[in-house]
Amino acid sequence: MNPAVINLLVFFGIVLVIYLGYTLYQRSTLPLNAKKREKNLTEDILKQLFHVEHSERQATLSDLSGALKVRRRTILPVVEAATASGLLTMNDDILKLTPEGREYAVRIVRVHRLWEKYLAEKTGHNPSEWHYLAEKMEHKLDEKDIAELSSILGDPLFDPHGDPIPDNSGEMRDVKWKPLPSYPVNKPGKIVHIEDEPGVIYQQILDKKILIGSQFTITESSNNMVTFICEGQEHRFSSIVAANINVMPLDEEEVYEANAVRLSSLHEGENATIVGLSQECRGASRRRLLDLGILPGTGIEVDMQSPLRDPVAYRVRNTSIALRNELADFILINKI
Repeated sequence: MNPAVINLLVFFGIVLVIYLGYTLYQRSTLPLNAKKREKNLTEDILKQLFHVEHSERQATLSDLSGALKVRRRTILPVVEAATASGLLTMNDDILKLTPEGREYAVRIVRVHRLWEKYLAEKTGHNPSEWHYLAEKMEHKLDEKDIAELSSILGDPLFDPHGDPIPDNSGEMRDVKWKPLPSYPVNKPGKIVHIEDEPGVIYQQILDKKILIGSQFTITESSNNMVTFICEGQEHRFSSIVAANINVMPLDEEEVYEANAVRLSSLHEGENATIVGLSQECRGASRRRLLDLGILPGTGIEVDMQSPLRDPVAYRVRNTSIALRNELADFILINKI
């Protein structure tokens, strides 16, 4: 037989074996994948109902379908299975958690918020990625993993957005914050929580570099718009966007730093005194700045700057240090 024909037959034989092997593998994993998808969707439903319950609202099947971006015909059998398992009840299309379902939901919320805390404290991921990555991880960790993660983080009470983290018994701290649009005008306050859903609104807030822990004063407020001063910058948000920022009055021992601005606003020829670091400056970045002498009461000035002003070299304690603007935004100063 012609060697070319033999080679061609061998090639097609190899292709056929690979195809059959892949087909058998797909068929063997389909039940497992379907079971995993159903488990993940069940947990997403329970978590969403927990948030609805926590905000003292009610949810229907259509509400869940829209919130989770899953077709009603896909979500219905999963809801029916969860109802049969005793995790949910459904009356007149209104869905509610049972005590067992609430306990399961709190566990998922705990994992999600712990993982966001881990991403904020231990990794270099951008804040806009925390929620998405935690959404994937919350379905994977078991009880042992959760306890270990919490221990590594020092059993935190709040996630990086300011949401309370349930403890291992399901209890979590009450919060007394209020949406920014309902806060009084001209009364100093502090930002304590930024809602990360929906993502499009959260990204608008991130783009303005609004940070948890920042002090602010509302200068103008209406049904449609809120204007406020925060760390030397004026911001204007629609009431819909501003409602995702939650605030509280300053504690009695807190001093309102009316003149505090971000280090990135300091220019050549200006002198300033460091007020402190934003609480959103975490992990290695915070340790680096403290090691460099970025401490309250320390004098600081611009030493040199690049043509685009990023990075900028600052003189601190007779030492020149170069900082990117994204890091300088975490340092608050009072200009002299």
